[in-house]
Amino acid sequence: MDLHKVMFNRKIISEINLLASQFRVLTLLGPRQSGKTTLTRMAFPDYEYLSLEDPDHRQYATDDPRGFLNDHPKRVIFDEVQRVPQLLSYIQTRVDGDKIKAQFILTGSHQLELGAAITQSLAGRTAVLKLLPLSMAELYEDQSVPDIDSLLLDGFMPGKHADQIDTVRFYRAYFQTYVERDVRQIINLKDANKFEKMVRLCAGRIGQLINQVSLANDVGVSATTINEWLSVLEASFIIFRLQPYHDNMGKRLIKTPKLYFVDTGLAAWLLGIETKVQMQRDPLRGNLFENLVILDRLKSYYNQGRDPSLFFYRDSHGNEVDLIEKQHNGLLATEIKSAQTWHSSFSKGLDHFSALKKNVENHIIYGGEQSRVTEKYRLVSYQELAEFGEIQIK
Repeated sequence: MDLHKVMFNRKIISEINLLASQFRVLTLLGPRQSGKTTLTRMAFPDYEYLSLEDPDHRQYATDDPRGFLNDHPKRVIFDEVQRVPQLLSYIQTRVDGDKIKAQFILTGSHQLELGAAITQSLAGRTAVLKLLPLSMAELYEDQSVPDIDSLLLDGFMPGKHADQIDTVRFYRAYFQTYVERDVRQIINLKDANKFEKMVRLCAGRIGQLINQVSLANDVGVSATTINEWLSVLEASFIIFRLQPYHDNMGKRLIKTPKLYFVDTGLAAWLLGIETKVQMQRDPLRGNLFENLVILDRLKSYYNQGRDPSLFFYRDSHGNEVDLIEKQHNGLLATEIKSAQTWHSSFSKGLDHFSALKKNVENHIIYGGEQSRVTEKYRLVSYQELAEFGEIQIK
């Protein structure tokens, strides 16, 4: 996104400024088009900027990393550094000698090779932050929240909104670029069609327990391959796996994670949902809304530089809570419903969970317009999701 176009007030900026004053290297990870380049160039306007997607820069850094760093010794943003992970060892030597705060700013779009390289070379020298697509609070800071169907369809990629790109065309190009550029860099992808089929099947399983054997049978590959592909999707910020809650509760609890997408717009496109009418009629509309709420909370953790403490609860009897957050002063439990009309059954899972645990703060997010607080829970309209997503992590 052009630096002079629409700018969003990214909540993570205060954390970036704080860590830049403490660490010699700052690493910002996140999916493509989440705004990493725009944000780092805005936060560090006096720094030299080099993209390692540029074939000339990448070739030089690969062939002669020491010479490359000598040409760019300090105050540099290295964008998409996962393209040359071996560069990090030379950065380690440089920052150990110079001892300059925020000497290098690194960005990356996947966590496999880069994560291992950071652990080996820059442990203790770099702060690592994650930037996901826009949160509700960032996107709708100065404007009213649209209807649920528009929210789910349009997604939260900053470049799409800033440049007002057609939704279907944006996500088609996004996914094609992802498969052709990123996936093929990470793994030896022998059958792109089967990989794409697997991703679309994952979109059809949003909010469901991950069944690798079922996916393998439907795609026509081994469960081992499915496991590898899921790891690639997670490492490149396409999907997010929500882990089940366990706390010695004496119950038979589900131990399999649930699957969500990092951006609902991409998930909707993968499902072939292109219009609001289609979204209104789609059986996965509620799952997509659940996805939106959970990811907005995940963004809040990352924007505060915190490791997410997010789970779901489900036991063998079918009792379930969509989102559980562990906090210092207790638990935050959230049930998510896309329906516009309140129904007493909404609180069933919360009532069950609250009877088992102490210090539980209950929330219900729903598709209606009226919010209220009762003795047992806080009912939150989807129109107040921005405020809910920004609830302080305690």
